[in-house]
Amino acid sequence: MKGNCFLSIFYCFLIDLLVLQQAATGNGSNARLKNGEIKLRVRVPMRDGFPQFVNVVWDPSQQNYTVSGYCMDVFYAVVTRLPFNVSLHIVPFVVESNQVSRRRHAILKQMSTESEVVVGDLTIRANRSNYVDFTVPYTGSGVKMVVPVQHGRDQNMWTFVKPFSWDLWLRIIIISTFIGLAILIMERNVSALPNQEGSPNQKKLCPATILLFPISQAILPEKQVVVKSWSRFVLMVWLLLALVLMQSYTANLTSILTLDQLRPSFQNVNDLRRGGYYVGYQSGSYVYDVLIDQFKFDPSKLRPYSNITEYYDSLKLGSKNGGVAAIFDEVPYLKLYLKEYGSNYILAGPEYRNAGFGFAFPLNSNLTAYFSRGILNVIESGIMNEIEEKYFGKNEIGGEDSSAEISSAPLSLSFHSFAGLFIIAGISTLLALLISERFICQRLILTAKAFTQRYVPHFSNPVQDSTHGTVA
Repeated sequence: MKGNCFLSIFYCFLIDLLVLQQAATGNGSNARLKNGEIKLRVRVPMRDGFPQFVNVVWDPSQQNYTVSGYCMDVFYAVVTRLPFNVSLHIVPFVVESNQVSRRRHAILKQMSTESEVVVGDLTIRANRSNYVDFTVPYTGSGVKMVVPVQHGRDQNMWTFVKPFSWDLWLRIIIISTFIGLAILIMERNVSALPNQEGSPNQKKLCPATILLFPISQAILPEKQVVVKSWSRFVLMVWLLLALVLMQSYTANLTSILTLDQLRPSFQNVNDLRRGGYYVGYQSGSYVYDVLIDQFKFDPSKLRPYSNITEYYDSLKLGSKNGGVAAIFDEVPYLKLYLKEYGSNYILAGPEYRNAGFGFAFPLNSNLTAYFSRGILNVIESGIMNEIEEKYFGKNEIGGEDSSAEISSAPLSLSFHSFAGLFIIAGISTLLALLISERFICQRLILTAKAFTQRYVPHFSNPVQDSTHGTVA
């Protein structure tokens, strides 16, 4: 009797263990093994345009499809790093150029519980995650615009102030005023110098004198303009600072006036919107919704294109001649465009960020985690760089290529570049002023002591107070 009870408990335990194991594996069909191998059906989009990402070609000799491209090479590299063998069955699905986003949504919704994955230039988006599970992204992305560059020199009547930023101009005025005030205080009791109409010490202590004296000495220095040694020290420190500033100003102004500058024809989305320019986007892409909802473009000003050749032709024509003034697309596609036609075009404007490209599996698929770890292994192993260089050149298609966005225009020098020199000049001037006019400090100390003795008598002579206390 006890033996039968024990066997019943044992069988119940085995059944519960099998149920728990089945639940832990998610969709059981996703983990079906045959001879130690997982059969995986790979859905690949087949469309015109951008074959560098996914290129599907029918091979009549083999009676099957040959699939290549950046996304597929990444997928194959990830498969080789899985802890189990995978048997791939490629199933292309046709996507019309004007229905890319809608067709991909339909495919994602139709993914069955069988072992399958969608591989291609598939952007990870929040609404798509309601139907499928995405792996971690294997390339960065985001929506930006590419516009023609303008050559030339951006010059106007205020070009002469551009070598320095406004904060640097303000600090030059402040340090000049401070040094002028310090010298005039130190020289105030000195008589006029011989063969001289009057030294700065005999001039009125007005704002004009305080400000113009250091500037005049920086432009036309005079040997006998000051008498005291500490005044000469302060003037020497100021002339050193002025020399560095003048040399930097001259060099940067020369660059601004002579170098050919590259800058975007449009700096931001507001310029395009206010001017009523036409802009382009990839046909069927979700970028259309971004342009309307995020960037607030008029739908009548949007023109769809299917490949980078159409991008180039439309940008070459311009908005007034039937083309567009800018192309909006995800960064990987724009980097591909710049690789082909980048000499006259540049990335510009704000960026609408997204997660990037990833592989899509059915919801609750246990394969998602394996492929995510495989992607991380491929990225860290350096193979990803080799794949990107194979299709897009040495510039990483998923990274931020700063050289494609930086203008060659010289930048204004900021205060940060000279902060150390300003600090040295300020501290040196302050110390010289304190040492030269130390009697002022002594007078302040005596005044403070007299005030203390008058209004706080019990602190003036504590020994005397204690003696009086004893006598009493």
